[in-house]
Amino acid sequence: MPGPYSADRNRARCLLKNKPTAQFSPKFSVGKYLGRKMPNIKVFSGSSHPDLAQKVVDRLGIELGRVVAKKFSNLETNVEIGESVRGEDVYIVQSGSGEINDNLMELLIMINACKIASASRVTAVIPCFPYARQDKKDKSRAPISAKLVANMLSVAGADHIITMDLHASQIQGFFDIPVDNLYAEPAVLKWIKENIPEWRNCIIVSPDAGGAKRVTSIADRLNVDFALIHKERKKANEVAAMVLVGDVKDRVAILVDDMADTCGTICHAADKLLEAGATKVYAILTHGIFSGPAISRINNACFEAVVVTNSIPQDRHMKECSKIQVIDVSMMFAEAVRRTHNGESVSYLFSNVPY
Repeated sequence: MPGPYSADRNRARCLLKNKPTAQFSPKFSVGKYLGRKMPNIKVFSGSSHPDLAQKVVDRLGIELGRVVAKKFSNLETNVEIGESVRGEDVYIVQSGSGEINDNLMELLIMINACKIASASRVTAVIPCFPYARQDKKDKSRAPISAKLVANMLSVAGADHIITMDLHASQIQGFFDIPVDNLYAEPAVLKWIKENIPEWRNCIIVSPDAGGAKRVTSIADRLNVDFALIHKERKKANEVAAMVLVGDVKDRVAILVDDMADTCGTICHAADKLLEAGATKVYAILTHGIFSGPAISRINNACFEAVVVTNSIPQDRHMKECSKIQVIDVSMMFAEAVRRTHNGESVSYLFSNVPY
């Protein structure tokens, strides 16, 4: 005999069978989808990059979670989560930039605060992973600091990591929790096609041997040639010698790398490419750290443009250098958050830009 709720149950079954799949199209509103289907999500921002976090939540159509991060007089970090996270799927956006050690500690404290407040899952969204360059023991008694950071995030209570263009993709293996390493490559390809008229006659150049795989992937997608520059270092942040492998004569050269810190390498590489006969030189970098003399070096270099993503705040750098242009990757992280929350595959983002 049918119960009092059997009609409702049948209606629910019909709705479930015919439920629409969320797609990114001009007519589709992500915000309405999240608000209607999945209310149990909270996104918090650390103090390293609030602008990116705001763009992510705007894209998702939800509000940024309330959190207050401050320091005591002895410079200890104190974090207060301003709303309930019990049973929620929590995402904390914090990039490895600026005061890196303070921001990393703030992220660890925020993860732990949410975890012990009974959040069902805590995901750290780290656009630029801190200490990623210290990923191997390249000399005696050297630390593997990237592994240490991975351990700290796990012990703090992180259940999942979302990051972009790790300096060494093997860092994913330092974790015993899932790591989604997104790629800026789709957004880079889109920028090249829209902003470099002569892109069909360009050559993609890696400023070091370590970036050869990244460069060959982009060159294959554009159906153009690639080259690389072999460099030798005397010490960190100082290049001793460079040798160009490939022909760049009468072509537009596009230097591609995952990060630029003091910019000594890419500026030397740009000079080398002009000497070899390149007509124009562009640089496209995922993480524009730009510390020390970087900005003055770029201003004095021969670049047409230095293009970076907003994985690190770039407002100040853009004011100091007119050559710096920014690719917005907030939609990549917003879509990764949405797909993770829905239990959907993230691999679509490895080769497509979500519009």
